[in-house]
Amino acid sequence: MRLLLASQSPRRRQLLAELGYPIEYISLDVEETTPAGMAASEVAGYLSRLKASAYPAEKLAEDQVLVTADTVVVHQGHVLGKPHSREEAMQMLRTLAGNSHEVYTGVCLRTRARETSFIECTHVHFAPLCEEELAYYVDTYRPFDKAGAYGIQEWIGMVGIRAIEGCYYNVVGLPVARLYSELKKLSKT
Repeated sequence: MRLLLASQSPRRRQLLAELGYPIEYISLDVEETTPAGMAASEVAGYLSRLKASAYPAEKLAEDQVLVTADTVVVHQGHVLGKPHSREEAMQMLRTLAGNSHEVYTGVCLRTRARETSFIECTHVHFAPLCEEELAYYVDTYRPFDKAGAYGIQEWIGMVGIRAIEGCYYNVVGLPVARLYSELKKLSKT
């Protein structure tokens, strides 16, 4: 099967390429709004399905699978999206430092005839970090394209993440082991 990844994320592109499937990349213009009152744990799954619905199934070749994904960071029931400014990134990291949170990635797989989706959750435990450490990270790595204002694969992950429970790659942006398993199931149907 050939994969069609609808994502601009360089991390997702790299992780999916590592699986060894032939891949093409596309962009979808989707207004990523969620219904009022939706549980934070459901947002990533909803958004991944919303993205998939923006691409007509009839445009897919018989051997093609559309892959859409969305990752959110959730702290105490609140979604922390991508920061829009340095101060917003600093505030998000202040909130996370010394605390635990969840990272949810929703993935939707769509063929001409079938659609399946799943949500992967990883619990992340941050060490306490001082203001200077947070400022160093934000000013050096500029994490404005990352949910929760951090990338676990960067400096802050090396020095600030005490432990994770679940899939490391889920925190990077794509739960590749689960995705691989779901692709195998899909190829058998």
